[in-house]
Amino acid sequence: MIGKLKGTIEEIGEDHVLVDVHGVCYVAFCSARTLSRIGSAGEAIVLFIETYVREDQLKLFGFMTALEREWFIILQGVQGVGARVALAVLSTLTPSELANAIALQDKTAVSRAPGVGPKVAVRIVTELKNKAPAFAGEASGSIGLKQELGEGVASSAVTDAVSALSNLGYSRDQAANAVAAALRSAGEEADSAQLIRLGLKELAR
Repeated sequence: MIGKLKGTIEEIGEDHVLVDVHGVCYVAFCSARTLSRIGSAGEAIVLFIETYVREDQLKLFGFMTALEREWFIILQGVQGVGARVALAVLSTLTPSELANAIALQDKTAVSRAPGVGPKVAVRIVTELKNKAPAFAGEASGSIGLKQELGEGVASSAVTDAVSALSNLGYSRDQAANAVAAALRSAGEEADSAQLIRLGLKELAR
């Protein structure tokens, strides 16, 4: 089982990279996002690897971070999501963006990935909602509030503040981040007007 490759980029294809490890070249299939970040031929590379062994094939899938690899595995636990669709999702959303979308039950964000229809998007945000906090990465600070919003159990002050900021043109994710920051500074007892005011300051930074 291969868990990580450290080597030199030999060639970058449309959906894969060829990695030279001491003269042995490995083909690792990657998301478009990963391929755009790995560099150019001749440069050093480190990829976290998920190895797929089937009766008729052996495939390596490469990721820039262990968190991205974890989401690749987790996504395939959803009915209708195979390796190709999982890579498409990770080509469209970063791990943190995916965790945010799932927490907020944002089916539209997930369905932007090629090959992800409305039904699959619903299954992803529904079935993986309990996974989001553990694999939120840099979004972990606000993921709890986003889950409350997604499940419709957030306080009225928080809901009203996020709605007001969204109506000003900010995405629901941006609005939720700003309100989460406002709550940290103002406290849980802050009313919606205070959260909106502090949220706007946060968004203006």
